[in-house]
Amino acid sequence: MTKLLKNLLTAAGALALLAASGFGQMLDNQEKTMTCDEHNHWNRLATHCEIKEQTMPASSGAIQINPGSNGGITVKGWNRSDMLVRAKIETAASSDAEARGLVSQVRFASGSGHLVAEGPNTDENHHWSVSYEIFVPHQTDFEATTHNGGVHVQDVKGTLTFTTTNGGVHLARLAGRVTGHTSNGGVHVELAGDRWDGTGLDVETTNGGVHMNVPSAYSAHVETSTVNGGLNVDFPVTVQGHVTKALSFDIGGGGPTVRVTTTNGGVHIQKT
Repeated sequence: MTKLLKNLLTAAGALALLAASGFGQMLDNQEKTMTCDEHNHWNRLATHCEIKEQTMPASSGAIQINPGSNGGITVKGWNRSDMLVRAKIETAASSDAEARGLVSQVRFASGSGHLVAEGPNTDENHHWSVSYEIFVPHQTDFEATTHNGGVHVQDVKGTLTFTTTNGGVHLARLAGRVTGHTSNGGVHVELAGDRWDGTGLDVETTNGGVHMNVPSAYSAHVETSTVNGGLNVDFPVTVQGHVTKALSFDIGGGGPTVRVTTTNGGVHIQKT
């Protein structure tokens, strides 16, 4: 074996070890779960639902995700290098034929880095909405915005930013720099491994409870608070002086900051 080949094999092994350390706790999500079994109903109008799929190259920059006025977002990390976008398009109109016809007027993607739903004008007799299920490489950046729909992200590392007005938030096995806010909805966070891999997490809700699952051997600096609600923390916390409904403490050996807060709702930090 030549010296050059040995060096290449050593480098490849180091890269594999680095990848394993960054993504070892993350799952390879391959299962498609979004269906039309449950879809919106608009009073007296006829409704229709279709799921469209598009495979595209992974984006070199941050993905822009916006399903429009009504619709949720699910982002799942997988081991593949490309990206699969599944869009559930729901329409309503005065007749079945008209509801089906609206689907062709809804666009859900205009490029690998731009997943913004666009469609015809709506009125009392014509409605449409898009919800996304997006499979991305584990290392991905995105900016997501929803108005009436939840945000669910799992097994992704990157600069992840999201905002929703009316919708719950579920985050599982993430890494990197994660920031987000919901106005009306609960927040559920599942941490994995023994510490946060990256800058940290900062998520808040205005009206909704907070539940965070933390492995017993985890190390982090934790910040949480509520104005109207109780605090329940499974980890030992030392409090000195004036007691408020805001906590800032280290668990394990400390580390990057994991911050989850609410204004109106309880907080439960559960040891798993």
